[in-house]
Amino acid sequence: MKNVILNGETHTTDKTCVLDLLTEVGATQGRFAVEIDGMLIPKSRLGDIVISDGMSIEVVQAVGGG
Repeated sequence: MKNVILNGETHTTDKTCVLDLLTEVGATQGRFAVEIDGMLIPKSRLGDIVISDGMSIEVVQAVGGG
């Protein structure tokens, strides 16, 4: 199990890649952007990034409107 910080909260996970973790917590709905340890990551790479202990993940959901 690894501890990660997801949107400012500590989470313990047994997932191995970032995409699996985000899918598990429901953060892959609609339009979203992901920053890992301060770097913006393309969605196409999320399945390739292995979760490491202490990793910081920020997910921002896009909201439409005007």
